[in-house]
Formats: sequence, C-alpha cells, structure tokens
Amino acid sequence: MSAHDPESHLPPHHNPLPELGEPAPGGYRITTAEEFVAAQSSPEFAELRRKFRTFAFPWTVAFLVWYFAYVLLSTYAEELMSTPVVGHINVGLLMGLAQFATTFLLTWLYVRHANRNLDPLASKMRSELEGDA
Repeated sequence: MSAHDPESHLPPHHNPLPELGEPAPGGYRITTAEEFVAAQSSPEFAELRRKFRTFAFPWTVAFLVWYFAYVLLSTYAEELMSTPVVGHINVGLLMGLAQFATTFLLTWLYVRHANRNLDPLASKMRSELEGDA
C-alpha cells in the first residue's frame, strides 16, 4: 500500500458501491441494467416523456422567440425601444424587466406541471425499480 493512497486505511475487501441487485445502504435494491431497459421501453416511461415534452418544447420555443425578439428589437428598433412610457422608463426597460418576470413565471409553471404531472408517475416508476412496489 502506498502512503499516497487515499483508501489505504480501508480493509482490502472494501467496496464503496453495492453490487447490482444487492440491497443498497438506504435499504432499497439497486436496479439491474435489464430492468432499466425494460423501464425505458415501458408505456409509463413513454407517457412520462410525452408529458415532459408537451410542456417543455413549446414553452422553450416561446421563450426563445420572446428573448430573441427583445434582443433584435434592442439592436434594430432603437426608436421603438427608447419610447418613453412613464418618466424615464421606456419600452426597452419594461421589456427587459419583463424578461425576468417571464423567467420566474415559466419556472413556476414548470414546477407546478412537474409536481402535478411528472413527479407522481416518476415516483411510481422509481418505487417499482427499487423494489418497493
């Protein structure tokens, strides 16, 4: 054993990770590769993927369009963006602040969607894979 070996103090049979199929330290069973493949091809996983994609893809496209519209307007529509709204507050400033508000809104919508639609199905699948069900 080398003095530079960080695991030199451990017994020779020490393995920090349980073998596949053995109970893990938390009490659940480690899932085998075959079980993961079966879970991935299951209708429940397809439904989970569908629910994620039907939310994530349209909202991602919408936010990117909104973001690039703001950037392009800031670059090419200076007169529009500098139009005063109230005092020294102009359209560009309001749109910039709306970017932050949109980000928070979209995050809140995703968390709500995940809590209602994704997490229950994912938890059920996880329980089945870990042998709880």
